[in-house]
Amino acid sequence: MVKFFGGPVAGSSLGLPYAQTVLLTVAGMMTSVVIFSIIGRAFSKWMSRRRREKQKPVFSKKNRRIVQVWQRFGVIGIAFLTPIFLTPILGTVVAALFGAPKKHIFIHMLWSAILWGAAQTLFVYEFRDFASSLF
Repeated sequence: MVKFFGGPVAGSSLGLPYAQTVLLTVAGMMTSVVIFSIIGRAFSKWMSRRRREKQKPVFSKKNRRIVQVWQRFGVIGIAFLTPIFLTPILGTVVAALFGAPKKHIFIHMLWSAILWGAAQTLFVYEFRDFASSLF
């Protein structure tokens, strides 16, 4: 649920079939999406208070890039980048903060999870034999 790439790696190390690993990876991301789209704004307020206490800058380089992606591509861009650059939690909270309807968040995060889950699992499964031959 937290780190998307962990699903394919865990599935491979457990010896699960490719399709099952993809489904479990997608299910993990979508669980985060459902939970954090419901509590997204409340979680964001909590994070803001926490950042102020630690004196972290609100407009970091990462935050500026997220805003640029949102302005150019909207929820589709955030969903596309969530599995590879953001965590499912952060991507969902960002989409909720910018006011994307929950239905759009679910739909776009789902296709993104399927696309990246299949691609990353294929990558891990193809190169696990290569990696094991090295060691």
